[in-house]
Amino acid sequence: MMKQKVRKYSTLAIPDSEGLLYGVSPNPLACGLGLTIGAGMVFPEVNFTLPAMNIERGTWTEVVDHYEEMAAQILRRAVSLGVPGIVLEFELLPPMTDNPEWGAEITAVLKSHLKACYEKHHLPSALRVTPTDIRDQQKPPLMRTGEPWQRLKRSLELCAEAGADILSIESIGGKEVHDQALMYGDFSGIVFALGVLAPRDMSWLWAQIGSICAAHPGVVSGGDSACGFANTAMQLAHQKMLPEVLAAVVRAMSAVRSLSAFEQGAVGPSKDCAYEGPVIKAITGCPISMEGKSASCAHFSPLGNIAAAMCDLWSNESVQNVRLLSGNAPEVYTELLAYDCRLMNIAAASQGGALQMRNWMIASDEWLSPQAAVLSADATIRIASAIVAADTPYHRVIAAGRAAVELLKDGVALEKLHLSRKEQEWLTRIDDALGAFPADEKALTIELESQYGNLYDKASYGL
Repeated sequence: MMKQKVRKYSTLAIPDSEGLLYGVSPNPLACGLGLTIGAGMVFPEVNFTLPAMNIERGTWTEVVDHYEEMAAQILRRAVSLGVPGIVLEFELLPPMTDNPEWGAEITAVLKSHLKACYEKHHLPSALRVTPTDIRDQQKPPLMRTGEPWQRLKRSLELCAEAGADILSIESIGGKEVHDQALMYGDFSGIVFALGVLAPRDMSWLWAQIGSICAAHPGVVSGGDSACGFANTAMQLAHQKMLPEVLAAVVRAMSAVRSLSAFEQGAVGPSKDCAYEGPVIKAITGCPISMEGKSASCAHFSPLGNIAAAMCDLWSNESVQNVRLLSGNAPEVYTELLAYDCRLMNIAAASQGGALQMRNWMIASDEWLSPQAAVLSADATIRIASAIVAADTPYHRVIAAGRAAVELLKDGVALEKLHLSRKEQEWLTRIDDALGAFPADEKALTIELESQYGNLYDKASYGL
């Protein structure tokens, strides 16, 4: 199979903040059943999962029945509300990736519902399928060899054959180091995980995913998410276990490892839980999925409105198939997303409406949290510009971190961002740390060998 050419981004596809709008991308994506993403409208991306239950052979019929029910109810609500298009995301639970045939069976079930709805109601749609990255089943994880990788690869292949339109994953390369570094507030370890380990794994993994997509016409490689990195930091900050400024800087730096998927041929839409998506959109011009206030069923965040400002798909993250007063939760969240998207699309249909709506969404969150401050359109352009101006993932991570720190410092100086004394101390600490990294990533690798060398397998990262 022909090896895909690696892209190198050195300029921005969207060079100014006014061009960063929801529903519009320089590189719209046609996929699935008559759906084009990023061509002027925002569509709901509905993500759904099982209620608390065991997934095993003895319960498999019940598992399939749940997905049949969820798909039918979601599409019933979408048709009733007249949505102009929809994406369903099927995030495999670990047993469904461990048993690749199980994930493929559910994929086929969901695709059959989308096809029937398209034939009967002409509803444009696409199915995103996201196998679980199960490569961490042993310590240290083996990323490129071993049974877990073989099962993950088989899952990707079978889901592509079974009807996936978009393949995605929330990959974990570098997480074995990042988790420990984050818990101890060790900024050197965080930069090493995000700037050295994670991009190496991303580049390798997304070359594999790109090959799988190329072998299955009609299947596109969507994008990754720094969920296990930046969203972990966000939730720890929410629980007051980490400073918010650290979570904000990690968010900016995490865009570098997610960009690696697009360098290897991914075309979007990036994952909904990838809050680094706006930076990816600014650099690549590819459409993105985002989540915010309508994902409160899955987690809390300080990013409820600003997250929608530049989205092309608007998602609920994930919701269990449990009964609410009105109906089952996946159908309920379909309605929430449909109304969110309807408002954005109606605003965009008026002169200057999309920009005004985008600005309102940004202004409602921007300076209430450091984590929101790094997601504004202006902040996105500053972080994205810093990334493409640097030459290697390691240098890009440091550059993104510096850009985020300067943004936060500017907000404080202008008396827009109000930080506690402890948060300001951490911001100064991070700023100092970013100025002290060695110029060569090899020097940092050697420096951290005694502290983290036992946590990761060097061959898994080509080291």
